[in-house]
Amino acid sequence: MSSIFIRKTVESVRGEADTTGLHRSLGPVQLLMLGIGCIVGAGVYVMTGAAAANYAGPAVIISFALAGLACALIALCYAELASVLPVSGASYTYAYTAIGEVFAWILGWMLMFEFGLAGAALAVGFSGYLVSLLSDFNILLPAVLTAPTLQSHYADGVSSLVASRSVNLVAFLALVAVALVLARGVSKSSAVNALLVVIKVGVLIGFVLVGIGHVEPANWTPFLPANEGGFHFGVPGVVRAASILFFAYLGFEAVATAASESRNPHRDVPFGILGALLASTLLYASVALVMTGLVSYRELDVADPIAVAVSAIGQPVWAVIIKAGAVTGLASVLLVNTYAQSRVAFAMSKDGLLPRLFSSLNVTTLTPAKGTLLLALISGVAAAFLPISLLADLVSLGTALVFCVVALSVIALRNTHPELARPFKVPFGGVRIFGVWVGVTPVLGIVASLSMSGPVLVDMIDKFSRGDRAAAAILVLYLVAGTVIYALFGRKNSRLRQSLAVE
Repeated sequence: MSSIFIRKTVESVRGEADTTGLHRSLGPVQLLMLGIGCIVGAGVYVMTGAAAANYAGPAVIISFALAGLACALIALCYAELASVLPVSGASYTYAYTAIGEVFAWILGWMLMFEFGLAGAALAVGFSGYLVSLLSDFNILLPAVLTAPTLQSHYADGVSSLVASRSVNLVAFLALVAVALVLARGVSKSSAVNALLVVIKVGVLIGFVLVGIGHVEPANWTPFLPANEGGFHFGVPGVVRAASILFFAYLGFEAVATAASESRNPHRDVPFGILGALLASTLLYASVALVMTGLVSYRELDVADPIAVAVSAIGQPVWAVIIKAGAVTGLASVLLVNTYAQSRVAFAMSKDGLLPRLFSSLNVTTLTPAKGTLLLALISGVAAAFLPISLLADLVSLGTALVFCVVALSVIALRNTHPELARPFKVPFGGVRIFGVWVGVTPVLGIVASLSMSGPVLVDMIDKFSRGDRAAAAILVLYLVAGTVIYALFGRKNSRLRQSLAVE
């Protein structure tokens, strides 16, 4: 049993950070843009509409605040760990150092799940806005090539999945294109991302400034619609909407994964994490408030809710600009999300827990090009066949698990290595219980993360009991696959186990 808890030493992890072969080219502004680039995407462009229309109404801004608060607590934990362990594996490596290999594998495997399905969800949103934008120029793509095979259907207070003969080829190709851009090198990718971030943030600010003068206050009444059963509206609906929007804040994990390519990770990574979270939360709340003020929240359960909202202004040109901004914005998130997933796989492969393919660097670009493309293809398949509502729920569950382990890693590392210099520390201190330091911020982060995942689990169990078992089946199969891969490959090829001669 003791082999379950074998850990990397802090010294070895810090040494690995300088021998990855990755190029340190990212500064604080680039990391900030990286975080904003990954956070501001499907959450504001796509999921805000579904969350408002089906669960929270105009009170969706409260849902954003709840999700943002939960993520802020965890972001503080990330910032402390990133200042101590500036490595590309982020939370995976934190767990490997603080808790042990088995827990690191579980977290890394779920992190791959989280980023993979988040990429698929983003690609589906990208497809929806691109199709809508092209239609404005009389370029009509057939639904059989732009809709997922499984489609979410909501009627009489019940959500279900309906199979069709379509496949979202646009979403699949979007992920492949992003992987090809990343394969050319991180410095080129960060330059492309910075341009895309400036465009999409500018468009969203423009939407707020133009739309606020056309808001109909009647659309905000009732601000919190009465509950219609289950999680549909009322306070339960606000919490359920927060659980959907939870994954929209995933971007600061992407900043942490960039630590090995940061010029000064001890200072710049915490700045990028916290700065991106604050900027994105303010932008999210502003857009949600204006969106629900322009049209009735009932009309926002569409693939392009911001475009629907701006059409109420009566300025067709603005609608086209907003759709173009959404396409640009989702492209930047796809870029960063795929980058982050590839770097987690890179770290796990360097440790021997995944095949060498994922850590094999292209001799010209010094990027894990083959692994990046393979991961994008897998996410592309999910995007082609699964609806965004199912993807978002699964990502939220994975996110909650990862966040809880990160918070536990802060507590564990404080107790096992209290002597380490910590350029950034979580606020509010902690207490000692039977000699063990327990931090206030990490504990609150765990409670908040579990609160976000609770409604998703309850809803998933309810759907399972009514015969809608797709989400549960995907989650169980993925966990079983992870167990088998670790038992048959990871455990045998673990470099840490080999170095310590542990069976």
